[in-house]
Amino acid sequence: MSEQHTIHVGGAWRAAASGATRDILDPADATTLAVVAEGGAEDTDAAIAAARTAFDEGPWPRTPVAERAALLRRVADLLQRDREEIGLLESRDAGKTLEEGRVDVDCVTDAFRYFADLVMNESGGRVVDAGSPDIHSVVVHEPVGVCALITPWNYPLLQASWKIAPALAAGNTFVIKPSEITPLTTVALMRLLAEAGLPAGAGNLVTGAGDPVGARMSEHPDVDLVSFTGGLLSGTKVMRAAADTVKKVALELGGKNPNVVFADACATDEGFDTAVDQALNAAFIHSGQVCSAGSRLIIEESLRERFVAELARRAEKIRIGRGTDKGVECGPLVSAQQLARTEEYVSSALAEGAVLRAGGERPDGPGYFYRPTVLDRCHRGMRVVREEVFGPVLTVETFRTEDEAVALANDTEYGLAGGVWSADAGRARRVAGRLRHGTVWINDFHPYLPQAEWGGFGKSGIGRELGPAGLAEYRETKHVYQNLAPRPVRWFAG
Repeated sequence: MSEQHTIHVGGAWRAAASGATRDILDPADATTLAVVAEGGAEDTDAAIAAARTAFDEGPWPRTPVAERAALLRRVADLLQRDREEIGLLESRDAGKTLEEGRVDVDCVTDAFRYFADLVMNESGGRVVDAGSPDIHSVVVHEPVGVCALITPWNYPLLQASWKIAPALAAGNTFVIKPSEITPLTTVALMRLLAEAGLPAGAGNLVTGAGDPVGARMSEHPDVDLVSFTGGLLSGTKVMRAAADTVKKVALELGGKNPNVVFADACATDEGFDTAVDQALNAAFIHSGQVCSAGSRLIIEESLRERFVAELARRAEKIRIGRGTDKGVECGPLVSAQQLARTEEYVSSALAEGAVLRAGGERPDGPGYFYRPTVLDRCHRGMRVVREEVFGPVLTVETFRTEDEAVALANDTEYGLAGGVWSADAGRARRVAGRLRHGTVWINDFHPYLPQAEWGGFGKSGIGRELGPAGLAEYRETKHVYQNLAPRPVRWFAG
């Protein structure tokens, strides 16, 4: 297969109708890693038509649940078979460390297996008591139809699985558009789906830019649902484009996530070490290019100086480099644009009065690298505190009381995730209960479970991924009311 044949329509791989291609760059040195097809509106329309035909006339929506679940499990097995190859591809394409790439493959495997188990363990519908033995009334769930799936550049394989697995489990067909920056593992996943036996047209892929591909997917009248993960601005465009056809919309739009540390969490040396270590993980995993990154450290004032000094010391020691190199702990940013964006946010923060405690610069050499950065003495008026940076930048704010900590943590237009650190279990649960965020970790940061819903409050989006609600996003609910003993009503005397 030619590298340029990365569009998958109706079971066949093809080049873009226009013949256009795009170079995919290695973020570690800005060299060309691969060449893919640059799809356009014509390719998108063809993919949607294939998905429409496959849903209306093909076998997948009518395939028994056990067979759909079996296919998802075959995909999971194939992912584990190719774990090293796909993990390496994810590392090179997105810039993350090789170990992070391997973990991503394992998480994707878990998602496919979870949704296979979930649909297999469901009942055939919810019986509704109509108050008469002559009435059989049941609520059932059916696939929504053709799903347009648009995924981001930071976790391309993981986000693809969070959409594809439930969409297929529910019996839908789909068209997926990965980020034009990091499409390679989504292409690999599509090949595994085909190998596992997914019928032609049930899954389709168009590589290309958000405009025109994503825009066309969002507005197309033959699409029944659009699921988008990405930035707030793009998400609002998707929502507007989908409005005219009144299709279902699911949006995950990122966050500006607080990590609240009370002094009692650090009363022992072990507690202090753990909280500092987890603050580094929260902010700097995948160079901060994580929608749930704990990029706002909100720390009790009495602990600030000791904690930030140690945090900065350790941040300076983080080993950055190509993700596949031995000993590297933090890879590059994904693109020159993302590097410039990070630099601009740090410059604005320093101009607004932030104090640089670590990082704040590019290292020498090629690639899109930026040193893990700690900005002290921050406040809510700064852009770097309000807006999502998506880079290795941690801001520090302080509080004196529990109420002040909660107010600071909730003082964001987003509401995706947050963490609370305290040795007082009652306080930790109390604060967690008051935080307006879709996921709250207590004495931890970042883990997720495929059986637990993921999504946010406020401008972090609409709907949920994972868990039973993640499957429900890809379904319509139908009430079937059967009269077993029909007779005249005689409402009209006639």
